[in-house]
Amino acid sequence: MPKTVVLGVIGSDAHVVGITILEQAFSAAGFDVVNLGVQTSQEEFAEAAVAHDAEAVLVSSLYGHAEQDCRGFHDVLAAHGVDAVTYIGGNLAVGQDEFARTRETFEAMGFDRVFDSETDPTEAIAALERDLRIATVEPERATVRS
Repeated sequence: MPKTVVLGVIGSDAHVVGITILEQAFSAAGFDVVNLGVQTSQEEFAEAAVAHDAEAVLVSSLYGHAEQDCRGFHDVLAAHGVDAVTYIGGNLAVGQDEFARTRETFEAMGFDRVFDSETDPTEAIAALERDLRIATVEPERATVRS
């Protein structure tokens, strides 16, 4: 059974290309993806995570105001009883010069992983597979005898 992830762009951000790429990549990797689209509220993320029994909540933001949009995000998830891995990625801060500082900020806010806008989707997929402890099993090789 595929693992379910909820994906969306938080706050007033209307950048759709990144989450479209992520939706396709996570779907191709075998995840069941619930794409909430752009301008998604914290409540919408929490409600979707509950409705779909999501194992992960993936937040995207490209307009540089993610810190404001994500204040209290994990409190909202907890209030809804959501126990899921949380990732955030994109251009998270205006003038994001030192990404290490940005990562620290969002980890302190409760995000399990923080990615910059240059992250390849395969890196996020690999991280999520590790975080969810998905075992990659090669299909058994069938031997055909004539």
